[in-house]
Amino acid sequence: MKTHACKTLLSLFLVSFVSLSPQPALAELPAAVQAKVDQYKKKLVDWAAHPTIVQAVKDSNAKGGPIPGMNNGKWDALSDKDPLVTALLSSPASKLVNQWEGDKGINKLFIRDEKGNMVAGSEKSLIYNAAARPPFKEAMKGKPWGGNKIQPDPTTQIKSVHASAPILDGGKVIGVIHTAVTAE
Repeated sequence: MKTHACKTLLSLFLVSFVSLSPQPALAELPAAVQAKVDQYKKKLVDWAAHPTIVQAVKDSNAKGGPIPGMNNGKWDALSDKDPLVTALLSSPASKLVNQWEGDKGINKLFIRDEKGNMVAGSEKSLIYNAAARPPFKEAMKGKPWGGNKIQPDPTTQIKSVHASAPILDGGKVIGVIHTAVTAE
């Protein structure tokens, strides 16, 4: 019985010690990279308000997605030259996105509807639906978001920091614009 009581007290002590110990701070970006991410968060807000982008997202939301029945598995199996991919990447919204990406401070740019489906992009994204990803989830809360880690982007493999902003229609969040800010 004493052994059990000692183990219980030791466990409580360890839990208390760990709880009261300083927790590691979130990773901080180098100041120059953070400034660049903040700059692109502002640009994303402006780009998200463009009428072509808002209309493309509204249309996708009304149809339940830009490509009926598409999911991440099916999307992954499509080549970059598949007619579904080329149609999505040649839309007026995608053409606009390609112009914006021309400043080379970012290495991809995607527009997603309220469910996280890709509506427009500068290239074929690695995944069609990003609803479970932080750039989408955070921007859907109604504010611009920037990551706190430099890591290779899954689509481009360029060291980047993700950033996103909500796409609004009459103050209501209807989708997300998402980018990877080049950190090199």
